[in-house]
Amino acid sequence: MTPVSLRTALETLTPKNGFWMTALPESGLLTGQDLDALGAEFRRRHRCLIVRGTLAKPVLEGLLAALPALRSEVHRNYLPGHKKGGSISRFQLDRLAPVFGELYRSAAFTRCLERITGEHLLPCPLDDPHTYALYYYTEEGDHIGWHYDNSYYRGRRYTVLIGLVERSQSRLEYQLGRPKRAKHDHEIHSVATDPATLVVFDGDGLYHRITPLGRDEERIALTLEYVTDPRMSPVWRFVSNMKDAIAYFGFAAAFGGGKRPRTGR
Repeated sequence: MTPVSLRTALETLTPKNGFWMTALPESGLLTGQDLDALGAEFRRRHRCLIVRGTLAKPVLEGLLAALPALRSEVHRNYLPGHKKGGSISRFQLDRLAPVFGELYRSAAFTRCLERITGEHLLPCPLDDPHTYALYYYTEEGDHIGWHYDNSYYRGRRYTVLIGLVERSQSRLEYQLGRPKRAKHDHEIHSVATDPATLVVFDGDGLYHRITPLGRDEERIALTLEYVTDPRMSPVWRFVSNMKDAIAYFGFAAAFGGGKRPRTGR
């Protein structure tokens, strides 16, 4: 299956006259929302922004068209008391579905995110499997418990979550402005990550979880990671790779760049 090219579709993400010219599934444009206003909302909500229906329809369709050929690549894992689900690292996506990397590297898309975050954003290093990844919740009980997206980089790391498939009662729940090691709970907010929903947040600042999936339900989301300083010490790189190997992508992806052993086929 050949992934749909996004070269033309990504042009719709270019800021023009202060507005993010992004197609909504129904109306065709994200009207009434300029990037400065989105940035102000992002800062007001403790560096977290949720906008529904943001991706241009051709972009969303290109991403969705790549999903069927990827299902066999899903690496499932289970950490009792914390996490159950599947994921695909950037290495598999680069090999089988470059459409996701095209979106990640789009200069126009990055400029939009920079306007929202107020930061100069850089790509993660080529050996980071989390740079862009797919997360599959496809079995009853799939979930991930409360956590921060802790960054081992020297600078900030921003997570961009894009809803692709949402046929579930599972929700992204989060607490705004909750200090790490807080001794009391903050108000819990809840959102369905419907297709084309965009969530942008500072991974070190947003305490969040994905609630358990029900029977015969499905949820698939894409995350993109951008940093302000791509440097990381060798010790923290090892720690990060170990976490990715155990909790997300397996050892082949985390330490071997996604290369699979030869089977003679």
